[in-house]
Amino acid sequence: MIRAALAGFLLAAAAPVAAQTIAITGGTVALGDGSDPIPNGTVVIRNGRIAAAGLEVSVPAGAQVIDARGKWVTPGIVAGFSRLGLSEVDLSGGLSDDRASNSPFSAAIDVAPGVDPNGSTIPVNRADGVTRAVVAPNTGKSIFAGQGAMIDLGADMDPITRPRLFQFVELGESGGDTAGGSRPSAYILFRNALREASELSRYAPSISSTGPQRPDAVPDQPIVRNPNESREYGPGAQRSEDVLLTRFDAAALVPVLRGRQYLLVHVERAKDILNVLQLKREYPALKPVIVGATEGWLVAKQLAAAGVPVIASALNDLPASFEQIAATQSNVGRMRDAGVQVAIGMIDDNDTRFLFNERQYAGNLVALTEVPGASGVRWGEALAMITSQPAQILGLGNELGSLAKGRRADVVVWSDDPLQVSINAELVLIDGVQQPMETRQTKLRDRYRDIGESALPEAYQR
Repeated sequence: MIRAALAGFLLAAAAPVAAQTIAITGGTVALGDGSDPIPNGTVVIRNGRIAAAGLEVSVPAGAQVIDARGKWVTPGIVAGFSRLGLSEVDLSGGLSDDRASNSPFSAAIDVAPGVDPNGSTIPVNRADGVTRAVVAPNTGKSIFAGQGAMIDLGADMDPITRPRLFQFVELGESGGDTAGGSRPSAYILFRNALREASELSRYAPSISSTGPQRPDAVPDQPIVRNPNESREYGPGAQRSEDVLLTRFDAAALVPVLRGRQYLLVHVERAKDILNVLQLKREYPALKPVIVGATEGWLVAKQLAAAGVPVIASALNDLPASFEQIAATQSNVGRMRDAGVQVAIGMIDDNDTRFLFNERQYAGNLVALTEVPGASGVRWGEALAMITSQPAQILGLGNELGSLAKGRRADVVVWSDDPLQVSINAELVLIDGVQQPMETRQTKLRDRYRDIGESALPEAYQR
C-alpha cells in the first residue's frame, strides 16, 4: 500500500515544504496535456513547482522519494465550473453565499470573501483529487451574477488563487426569466450594461483593469456632483439619466468591455450560442467562454471559427428542458472534432459539492469511443478536459493543470487509472504541500466502525 510507503514522507512534511525536493517514481505518469500516459515515469517537485516529469527523469540527490510503482500520477483535477465553498450541504440552513437575491449589486459582487476553505464539501472533493476549482456566483435579481475566482482546495485559510478572474452572466432560459420574461429582454439588458460601462470608462479612464476592489475604488479621485446629472463621478465626468446599473456594477463591467476579464456566459441551446457569438462580433474585445452548451455540437463550426471556448456539461444526454432538445452524449466529442477548445464543468449539476464526478464524466467520454456512431475522446484528451483545459481557457495554463515544468505542483497519486470510478486518490499535493485525506465522512466511519456493543444505546444492542 502506498500509505505505508509514504510513512517517511509524512514525517518529512513537517519541514517547510517549499524547501523540499520530492521525486515520485515508478508510476504511470499522465501529464495532463492531452498526451498518452507514460509507464514507469518520474515526477520531480522542487519548491512547490514541477521541476520535471516523464521518462528518463533523474532523481536529484537528497530528494524525498515516493515509490509509486503500480500507481498512476496525474495533475490535480481542476473543476471547470462550480459553486464550491459558497454553500454547505442541503438542509444545512443558514446563509448561502452563492446567490445574492436581494442585493442592490450584481456585476460588482466578488465571490472571494464568501469562499469558506473550512466548508465540509471542500475536503471531500480534495480527498478525491480535486485540487483547484473555478467558482462562480449564481444570479440574483440581474442577469449578471458577479465576479468569479479560481481557488485551491488546500487545507489552509487562503483559498483564492486568482480573484475577479471572470464575470458570470445568464443569457439562456434562466437569464430571460431574470430579465423580465424573455431572452430578447436579457440581450438588451446586456447591451445596455455594456453601454453604461463604456460611458463610465470614457469619463473614468483610470478604472482598474480588474474592476472595483473596494467601494471607493471608482473613481480614484475627488467626487463632485453635476447638478444636471443623477450620478456622481470624478471632475468633469457626466453620466446620463438613462442608467440601470449602480456605479460599482458599471465599473465592474469595464474590464469585461475592454477584454481584460473573461466573460462566462451560461447558454444551452444552439440559437443562444449563436447570439453570444453575435455579441462577440459587436464587441470584439470581449473574451466570452460558453458554459453549459448542451446543443453546442449543432453550431460547433461557428464556435471553432469564432475561437470561443466551451466549458461543457459533459453528460447532458437527455432533453431536460426545451433549451436542451438536441442533447447528446456525443456533444463534447463532436465539438472537439470541429476544433472547439472544450473543458468539462458542472453548472447546475450538484456544482456545490460533487465535483469529483468529473472523473466519471471524463471516463464516460472515453468509453464513447467504443460505441458505434458515438463521438468520444481519447484518454489523454479526457484527462486534459478536467485538468489543463479549464486552466488554459481562463488564461492560467502556464500556472495550473499539467505536469509541465514550472507549473504549480498540484499532483495526485491514484491507486490505478483515475478515470475509473472505483479508483481512489492516495496522495494529494497542492503547491507541493501534502494535503490531509480526512473528511467528516471518514471521521464518522472510523468512529463507529469498531465501536463496542457496550457503547451502543440499548435499542442497538443485540
